[in-house]
Amino acid sequence: MMNFHDLHAQYAALKTEIDAGIASVLESGQFILGKQVAELEEKLAADVGRKHCVCCGNGTDALILALKMWGIKTGDAVFVPDFTYFASAGCADAVGATAIPVDIRLDTFNLCTEALEAMIEKVKAEGKLTPRVIVVVDLFGQPAEHDKVRAIADKYGLKVLEDAAQGYGGSINGRAACSFGDAAITSFFPAKPLGCYGDGGAVFVDTDEDDALLRSLRANGRSPVDKYDNVRCGLNSRLDTLQAAILLPKLKALRDYELDALDKAADHYTRLLSDIVVTPTVLPGYRSSWAQYTVLLKDRAMRDAAQAALKAQGIPTMVYYPKGMHSQTAFAHCHFPDSDYQGSLAACDRVLSLPMHPYLTGDEIETVAAALRSFVESWSC
Repeated sequence: MMNFHDLHAQYAALKTEIDAGIASVLESGQFILGKQVAELEEKLAADVGRKHCVCCGNGTDALILALKMWGIKTGDAVFVPDFTYFASAGCADAVGATAIPVDIRLDTFNLCTEALEAMIEKVKAEGKLTPRVIVVVDLFGQPAEHDKVRAIADKYGLKVLEDAAQGYGGSINGRAACSFGDAAITSFFPAKPLGCYGDGGAVFVDTDEDDALLRSLRANGRSPVDKYDNVRCGLNSRLDTLQAAILLPKLKALRDYELDALDKAADHYTRLLSDIVVTPTVLPGYRSSWAQYTVLLKDRAMRDAAQAALKAQGIPTMVYYPKGMHSQTAFAHCHFPDSDYQGSLAACDRVLSLPMHPYLTGDEIETVAAALRSFVESWSC
């Protein structure tokens, strides 16, 4: 059985370093905020070019911490891509704000900036909410169009939160994901480009004041001078030391060779598949960290049949995502019209993600491609 993400192969390659890191934590007994957490935060900040990195319990908490840092609250509008993982929108509700889904570009699956500006204008005209934040997602590993998003944010006086949960390792003209926006977050969920062996996340900021506030917020709003005086309401959200020890060698591997391996795997897939399905678009000057290799088929019926056909041959695939934010039951009361989300609806009907990881072999890629080609050719007959 082929693996969709092969964490076993990665562990085999990094076993000596990972085992040594785990052993050092066990020997130290410092399981919460041990020295490896501080070391990881320092290395992550340097890696992406931010002044500070604050690690926390998971990517969802990272989003919530960033919004709490800015004082986002009831009556505020937080603009999010319609086509993404639910946490990008759910974080707004967690602080009492209102998530406003925005349509995407079908070619990159990232936020459509024209739709973003139109939605901001619509919310302003309605006058019920105050536009405050744009959560811009680097979906499937490719950074969003951050220069265009920044121009819109500056025009309307909004904060930008870069959601690089899937984007760590990506870049635009050499500038790393997690360096865009007024703040950025990432996730260390095991299947992410930089993943641990449990849950984990991080927030990236550039001021000492934001760094101090985040460190208070991740510890239930603790005072910096008195651990038993809570000066605000925060979360209990810390990255444990074992996960930091695991992430340190993984970060080095990602930069040393894994990103190059992912590029090669993506290029191989594209050479074999570009004449039969719509393969991923990477914009000029952009680099994807290939959290997913996602193709587009003709429609939902063809996509679902393709997934079933590949499954029958032992090839795992995933559908990220079958339903957009505006269609989620949690937002049914908002009555967002389908007409505002044509790109997202098309993506939900057509996307299929293929096995993708740095240890994927050429033979495995050719097996997947041959199976998909056989299906497409039979479907077309």
